[in-house]
Amino acid sequence: MPATAEDPLADLMAAIASGDRAALRRLYQATSAKLFGVCLRILSDRDESEDVLQEVYLTIWRRADRFEASRASVMAWISTIARNRAIDRLRARGPLAFAEPVENLEIEDGAPPADALVAAAQEGAALSRCLSELDARAAAVIRTAFYEGVTYEALAQRLGAPLGTVKSWVRRGLLKLRACLER
Repeated sequence: MPATAEDPLADLMAAIASGDRAALRRLYQATSAKLFGVCLRILSDRDESEDVLQEVYLTIWRRADRFEASRASVMAWISTIARNRAIDRLRARGPLAFAEPVENLEIEDGAPPADALVAAAQEGAALSRCLSELDARAAAVIRTAFYEGVTYEALAQRLGAPLGTVKSWVRRGLLKLRACLER
C-alpha cells in the first residue's frame, strides 16, 4: 500500500500490519492529538479519554492488517475506531451520559488562524521596511537592544559610547519608527 498525496499515512498502516513498532509510534505522533480530541469531546473527561486513546492504539496495532485504503483514509478509519471506543465507554457509564455527535465537532489543531498569521507577516514586513529607513547606527542599536535583548548599559560598553548617547539614539530611532509605522 504506497502512500498517496491524499493519504500519507497509508505506508504506516502497512508497516504496522507487519509488526513495525516505529511505524506505530510515527502514526501516534501524527494523529494522537486529533484522536484525543475526539475522545475528549465525547467523554468530557481527560483521564477516561486517555484510557480510551490507549485502547484505540492497541486496536490499531492488532487490526492494522484489516485497513483497506480503497474504502477509507487512515485518519477516517482510526477516527472511527476512536469514536466507537469512546461511545462504548460512554454507554458503559449508563443512561445519564450524553454527548454531541462527532459529525458536529470542530477540533482545533492549536495553530494560529490564517488571518492572524497574515496580519503578523504584514506587521513584520512594515517593521522591516521602517527599520531600513532609519540611519544604519539607529537601526543597529534598536535591533540589538530589542531583538537580542541587550541592555542599554551593555550596548554602550559594546559600542564604546556614553550610556546617555545610546539611550538618545534608541529614543530618536523609536520615534522615527513610530512615525513610519503610523503612515
